[in-house]
Amino acid sequence: MIIADMAAADTLDDLFPAPSAPASRLSPRIFPGITHQATETLRNILKDSYTKWHVFFLRDYRPHNHSVHCALASWAMGADEEIIKAAYALDCKMQLPKLKSPEPITAANFDEHLGDDEYYSAYLDFFTEVVRSKGVAAALEEYIFDAKANFVAGRDADKQPEMLNRSMDGIIHSLIHVGHGLEFGLPGLVAEGLAWTAVHFASSTTVIPPSLWETIGPAAAAESLASRFLGLGKQASKAPAQGNTHAFTVLARILKDSRFDDIPEAEHYAVVYSNVESKHGEAIAEHVRAWSFDHMSPGEVERKTEELVWACVMIYAISGWSKTEPFNADFFNVHLVTSSLFLSSIAAVLKPSSQELLLRSYFAVCLTWWIGRGRPELDIPAFFAETSAYPTPIHATPAPHKDALPSAESPKAAMPNPWFPLIEEALVIPDDHFPKTMRALAHYGEIYGCRVPGQPDFAERRY
Repeated sequence: MIIADMAAADTLDDLFPAPSAPASRLSPRIFPGITHQATETLRNILKDSYTKWHVFFLRDYRPHNHSVHCALASWAMGADEEIIKAAYALDCKMQLPKLKSPEPITAANFDEHLGDDEYYSAYLDFFTEVVRSKGVAAALEEYIFDAKANFVAGRDADKQPEMLNRSMDGIIHSLIHVGHGLEFGLPGLVAEGLAWTAVHFASSTTVIPPSLWETIGPAAAAESLASRFLGLGKQASKAPAQGNTHAFTVLARILKDSRFDDIPEAEHYAVVYSNVESKHGEAIAEHVRAWSFDHMSPGEVERKTEELVWACVMIYAISGWSKTEPFNADFFNVHLVTSSLFLSSIAAVLKPSSQELLLRSYFAVCLTWWIGRGRPELDIPAFFAETSAYPTPIHATPAPHKDALPSAESPKAAMPNPWFPLIEEALVIPDDHFPKTMRALAHYGEIYGCRVPGQPDFAERRY
C-alpha cells in the first residue's frame, strides 16, 4: 500500500510540475510576485482538483469546475499563496466529487460512452496514460484533430466521435483547459482537458462539418516543416496582397446578412447556441469558409490568430458598450476573450493542417455565440470616441510624490499605468472570471498595443 501511494504521488508530481515557459512567444508572461510558496500551493491545488472533483459541479446544467483556471491566472499575475488558497476554497464549496465510472475506458469502447459524464473518471484514467506515454502534442493530434477522431466512414451521424466539435462545446471550456496545460507545461491539465472533451456533447456538427478535413488536409500537407516554424514565434509579415479575407470582413458580412435577422432570444446557454447552430449553421459555415488562410505565407498562423483575438475582444467589449447604459459584461461573450488567449499555445504544438482546423472551427463557434447573443452592432468609432485609455480609478489612489511627473496635479501621477490597479483588483475580487479576463486583456494590451491605426492588414475591407 505504501509503495502504491508513493507511485501515485510520483505520478501526480509528473502530471503537475512547477509551471514552465510556454511554447509560443505569444503566450502571456508571468508577472513579478511569484514565490516558491505560491508555486507549491498552486501545485497542491492542481493535484487536489485532479484527484477529487468532477468535470461539472451540476450534472443537469453542466457548469464547469474551472477552479484551477482561476488559481493559474492568479498565480501568473503574482498573487501569493494566501490569495490563491482563498479563491480555491471558495470554488470548492460548489464542486461535485468525482463519480466512479461503471467501467474503464479502453481503445475498444472509447466511442461508446462519448458525451456521458458518468464516464469522466474512466476517460481521465485513459487520457492520463495516453499523455504520459505519447506526450501532449501526439495526444492532441490523435484524439482531437485526426480525421478518425472525428468522422468514421459508414457510421451513423449520431454515432460519430467528433472530438474537435466536443472540445468546443460548453462555451469552449475543454479547449480552455487544454490550453492552460500547454501554456504552463502541465500534462495533467491536458489529460483532464481531453477527458472533459470526451464527456461533452457534439453541439457544432453543422459549423464543424466533415468537409473541413477534406479541404484543409491536402493543402496543409504541402507546407514544409520549416514553413510551419516560420509561422510561429516570429513577427507576422505583411498580409497577402491578393485574396485575403479578414475576420473583420466576415463580421461585417454577417452584420449585413438578413438570414440572421429575428433570431429569438434565449438565456440558457445550451439553448442560445443550439437554436442558432441548428437553424443557421450552414450559413455560418459559408462565412467561415470565405475567411482566408494561406498555409504557404510565413506568419499566417500568427496573423490569423491576431485577427481572431481582435474579433473576440470587439464582440465582448464593443457589443457590451453603450453610450447611455452601463457596460454589459456578457457572460457568454467573455468566454470568447478568455479562450482566445490559448490559441497560440495550442497552435504551437500542432502540425499545419491541425492549426487551420483549430482556428477555423474556433472562429465558427465564436460567430455562432455572437449571433446567438443578438449579433449586436460593432460601432468602433463611437466606442473609441467615448472611452479613454486612462479611465478614472474606481478607488482612491495614493497621493503622488510632490515632484511627480508630469506634475503632482496630473491624474497620471497617481495612476501612471491604468492596467496595474485593474490587475491588483482582479486578484482579490471573488469572481473567478475576472482575473482570467483581465489577464487576457492585459496580455493583448502588451502584444498588440503598438498597432498603428490604419495599417493595411486591418484597414482594407472587401465585402
